[in-house]
Amino acid sequence: MKPPRIAVIITCWNYEAYVANAIRSVVSQDCDECELVVIDDGSTDTSWDVIQREGVTAYRIENSGQRAAGLYGLERTRAPFVLFLDADDELAPGSLATILSELDDDVAKLQFSLTRIDHRGDTLGAGTTLEGFRDRHVIADSVLRTGVYTTPPTSGNVFRRDVCEYLREMDYDPAIDGLPLFVAPFMGDIVSLPQRLGRYRIHGKNFSGLGRAVDPAPLRQELRRFVMRMEHLRRILERTGRADALVRPEEAYYYIERNFYLAIAEGRRPPIKCFLSLLRKLQHQQYPLKTKGTIAAFCLLTMILPNRNARRGLAYRLNGGNRSTVGLLQALM
Repeated sequence: MKPPRIAVIITCWNYEAYVANAIRSVVSQDCDECELVVIDDGSTDTSWDVIQREGVTAYRIENSGQRAAGLYGLERTRAPFVLFLDADDELAPGSLATILSELDDDVAKLQFSLTRIDHRGDTLGAGTTLEGFRDRHVIADSVLRTGVYTTPPTSGNVFRRDVCEYLREMDYDPAIDGLPLFVAPFMGDIVSLPQRLGRYRIHGKNFSGLGRAVDPAPLRQELRRFVMRMEHLRRILERTGRADALVRPEEAYYYIERNFYLAIAEGRRPPIKCFLSLLRKLQHQQYPLKTKGTIAAFCLLTMILPNRNARRGLAYRLNGGNRSTVGLLQALM
């Protein structure tokens, strides 16, 4: 047996319908450089029974949240790279071999494209295809200027173990897909693969809320997480003298955009000041001209139309399935 190079940690909370598929998607690859551990985060359904029947290394802990469950798994693995696979998602056949061929000591994070599936496992659409590259400086610059960069959900990321250690400091965030994503380009290379090496399931219990009617609560949570994450990242960058280059949270496009959406979700008309700030920031985003035009038109229409129309349009825009400009306009009207 080769020593493990990658640890797959599956964290599960009440996903009895999906967790077996997640486990089998890893085991079936017969990868002798992979160590798999499953953490049941105090499920109240039959998830633990399902996990035990799969015959893999597994632990059951008191419900503590995704981050705590992930750290529990981290402490029980030793591979230099870690993939946190959500219990409702799956890896594609052969994905681990592809991932391992791209990893070396200079890689801080590897990300790959995901296929979206529904609760039955049927494909909902290709979703966003990531650009293929290996870089750190361009991505670090994007984080400094905007606070974000294009990255997939949790199951589409592999982290070097030392990057995962920052999870221990994130007492403000119960999720895993936070600070490690954004500190990684300051610690090494980011490898991005266009291949669809995983399957991301969209269903009624998703933490992200993709595919649901618009709800202000997740937007408030996103804004809080963004501000806390940015301040945490600023403290880390102070050690390298780069903190002054990091955008202030309230000046970031993401923050302004989410505040605009929050006003709509709460049944309010977004303030004119917020609308104008959003348009100014949009000019400097690295989006195709067509995308910028669609966003500007959407924002303008939500300022003019009744809130019920704006909420329908926002629900469509935040939906995780396939979207189009025509579909967005139809949702608004």
